[in-house]
Amino acid sequence: MPTDRPRVQVTLDSELAAALDEVDPDPPSRAGLIRDLALRGAHTENERRARQGAVDYLVSVVDGEVDLDFDASHAAWEAREGGS
Repeated sequence: MPTDRPRVQVTLDSELAAALDEVDPDPPSRAGLIRDLALRGAHTENERRARQGAVDYLVSVVDGEVDLDFDASHAAWEAREGGS
């Protein structure tokens, strides 16, 4: 398909071929499948990093490295949840 965008070449080695076959052994477009998997992988990695950042922050609170005002946090939570 014509495009003005740069293209990326990927060698279809046995490991990649097996991984693609696990997802869809007969995709309408192998390039489309690779693109979709790359985007999903990037999204998953971003979510993993965000979760790890949240875990790291909570650990820093538990370890006393961050001074967290638990009363203010609880009040903010109650305000957000409508006091329920």
